[in-house]
Amino acid sequence: MTKRTQSSFSFAPHFSRDVVARFDGGQITTEVGALLLRPAEQRTGILRQFAACFRDYRRADRVEHTVSELVRQRVYGIALGYEDLNDHDQLRQDPSLALLSGKRDMGGEQRRRERGKSR
Repeated sequence: MTKRTQSSFSFAPHFSRDVVARFDGGQITTEVGALLLRPAEQRTGILRQFAACFRDYRRADRVEHTVSELVRQRVYGIALGYEDLNDHDQLRQDPSLALLSGKRDMGGEQRRRERGKSR
């Protein structure tokens, strides 16, 4: 009997990018299981509704991350077991969390300012 093993899994696309889990290396994350949460959230829109509960008093010219992105990052971080905000410093490098948060620029190459710069 021949054993067949699936070498990749496709998920819902992210803007113009395909989201595919493969097992051949490349850009790696340990949080791929979180991609199963994304379709459920997209169907219910619960995080969009939750983010709409917040007023954003920040200066628009200094905002790099929307309230919706911040809420998504925090909620998905908690769902993944990262209960401390300190963990998000490490998670900012994880492409899967950027995808879950709704960031178009998942690698951070197009940031508006250098990391750590407030002006």
